[in-house]
Amino acid sequence: MPTSAPVFDALEATSAAVAAIADAIDDWSIPTPAEGWTVAHQIAHLTWTDEVSLVAATDPDGFADLLKRAMADPLGFVDAGAEEVVADPDLRGRWDIGRAALAGALRDADPGTPLPWFGPPMRPATMANARLMETWAHGLDVADAAGVTLDVPEALPHVAKIAYKTRDFAYTVNGETPPAEPFDVFLVAADGSELSFGPGDAAQRVTGSLEDFCRLATQRVNVTDTDLVATGDDAAHWLTIAQCFAGAPGAGRAPQGGTS
Repeated sequence: MPTSAPVFDALEATSAAVAAIADAIDDWSIPTPAEGWTVAHQIAHLTWTDEVSLVAATDPDGFADLLKRAMADPLGFVDAGAEEVVADPDLRGRWDIGRAALAGALRDADPGTPLPWFGPPMRPATMANARLMETWAHGLDVADAAGVTLDVPEALPHVAKIAYKTRDFAYTVNGETPPAEPFDVFLVAADGSELSFGPGDAAQRVTGSLEDFCRLATQRVNVTDTDLVATGDDAAHWLTIAQCFAGAPGAGRAPQGGTS
């Protein structure tokens, strides 16, 4: 029986919301806030990663072959794959097919069996969470290019969860040693509901809005343009390097004139 869990529903809702925004854009060659990335590049990246995730979920041998190819060009493999996809004249249809197939495959997969990946294997719900995070983040760029808002509040708790869990990764990818002690994160959603991560009594903590925390960890906003407040030097530093997506350290976004 297909697995029913909020993260799967949120992934599908977020994909549909991004697709609706993209469909309203006549020219996918317009730039997005990510330097050098058009709307088409954003959608091609999502399409390529959805297709690779589908292979991981349904064809372990096929994914092993992909992994060998990735090891031959670890820094350029993803971008090269996305560049091939962006040239597809049926990019829009290809994206629809891939994201729908992946959503079904993740629901149908054994929830307790980890799926192979370029990093540590992930259970289906965790892979869905990763795809949700990336879909939301790239969707923000598409929405910014269109001058509209991506409104999928059900995605934010899941994005925040992966943002918190990747704290140590952010330090490691920047060549730094993660702090030994845990952090607390206390967040407030737009509807006033509260969400927290951590032991509850940590000396190092972050407070602020749920959406700002998600935008920061996906590097779609500069910390100075958020309402996030850090208590403790380590927590303050984390906010300058937070990154919940794989790969080399991101460049982040330039300040837009907000205050911390």
